[in-house]
Amino acid sequence: MKCIEAKTDKEIETAFAIRDRVFIEEQGVAPEIEYDQYDQNAIHIIGSLEDIPIAAARIRLVANKALIQRVAILKPYRNQGYGKKLMFAIEKISQQNKVNYFYLNAQAHAIPFYQKIGYKICSQPFFEAGIKHVTMMKVDPHSMGSSSSASEF
Repeated sequence: MKCIEAKTDKEIETAFAIRDRVFIEEQGVAPEIEYDQYDQNAIHIIGSLEDIPIAAARIRLVANKALIQRVAILKPYRNQGYGKKLMFAIEKISQQNKVNYFYLNAQAHAIPFYQKIGYKICSQPFFEAGIKHVTMMKVDPHSMGSSSSASEF
């Protein structure tokens, strides 16, 4: 899977179309919750297989940390390793923006996936858009001797 930063209007529309299918159509998230004021300034990512877009996500750079949001893989492509590739691409793009701390609000069913790639739970469960979540974080082990803790997130 090839992952790129969506920069053109067409690429961003492609990322939004994937989010529509996963979050609005599949999970029933209301469009007014799915899209917010942060979309305009976020870094949008698209993952494609042979020029077919199958994944999307957004990154918000907040207080020298990467807030990873809207991670979506189209249903036919799940459980095939593409989520892991997408997350590693997100981390790499974040690092190119001088960020080595990553955090996200994971849907409860996705917690084991994120744990397998190094994310740790750092909150109690909560509901967002009617779906149970926890906040998870990861610190790049190659970052410069920082002592960041989960409480900073």
